[in-house]
Amino acid sequence: MDRPTWVPSEVDLTRPSAARVYDFYLGGSHNLDVDRRMAREAIAMWPDLPAIMQSNRAFLRRAVRYLAARGVTQFLDIGSGIPTVGNVHEVAHEADPQARVVYVDSDPVAVAHSRAILAGNERTLVLHADLREPDSILDDPSVRALIDLQHPVAVLMVAVLHFVPDEDDPVGAVARIRDRLAPGSHLVLSHASAEGRPEQAASHRQLYRRTATPMTMRSPAGIARFFDGFDLVDPGLVWLPLWRPDEPGASHQQPHRTTGLAGVGRRG
Repeated sequence: MDRPTWVPSEVDLTRPSAARVYDFYLGGSHNLDVDRRMAREAIAMWPDLPAIMQSNRAFLRRAVRYLAARGVTQFLDIGSGIPTVGNVHEVAHEADPQARVVYVDSDPVAVAHSRAILAGNERTLVLHADLREPDSILDDPSVRALIDLQHPVAVLMVAVLHFVPDEDDPVGAVARIRDRLAPGSHLVLSHASAEGRPEQAASHRQLYRRTATPMTMRSPAGIARFFDGFDLVDPGLVWLPLWRPDEPGASHQQPHRTTGLAGVGRRG
C-alpha cells in the first residue's frame, strides 16, 4: 500500500483509526481505504452512524458558541481528532478573534493534520498527548504559554471518553483536570451510551475492537460521574440533539437514536 504524503511514517496503514473513521463520517478527506471499509461496514449495520456523528459535531459547535457568548476565551479540546469544517477555533474566533484554542490528540495522523492546517495561527496550538496523563497536558510549556489556568477554561471532551476503558480510570483523569481549573471553567462532554440503541451496541463495540481505541459505552449514570464537581448547565445531561438546539422548541423525533449523551458543566 502506497503511503499518502500526509500520513506520518509511524502510522500503521493496515489498521483503521477511529479518528480517520470519524473524519469519513463527517465527509472529510483525511482517511484511508482501511478506514472507509470499516466505516462502510459499520454503516451497513447501523445506517444512522453518519447522522449521529454529525449530530455530535453540531453539539460541539453549539456548546462553543454558548460558552463564547458568556465570555469564555480559552478552550482546551482533548481528543480533538482530525480538523474538519466547524472546528473549535473557527466557532470561537467568530465570537472573539483573540480566543485561544489548544487541540490535544493521541493519534499522530490527527496531530499531523492539525499542525499543517493551523500553521501560522498564533491563537491555536496542537499537542500530541493522551488524556490519561492529564498533568502532561496541563504542565506542557507550550500549553501554559497559551492557556492561563488562573482564568476560566472550557475543557472539551467530545466523543473521546468512550475510547478510554474503565481500567485506565477516565473518571480520575477528568477529576485531575477539574481540580486544576479556575472557578468559572467548564467541561463540555459527549459520550456514547448503549441505552439509546441496545440492539446495535454490541456489534458496534465489536467493530471498534479492530482499532487501537476500542469503545466502552457507558450508562447515563456512568457518564454523569464525569461531571462530579461541576454544576450541570440546563438542560443537563441529555441526548445530543436536545442540548440547547439552535431552534428552541424544535421537535426531535427519537433523539435516543443518536446514542450519544451530551452535557456542559460549570465549576463554581
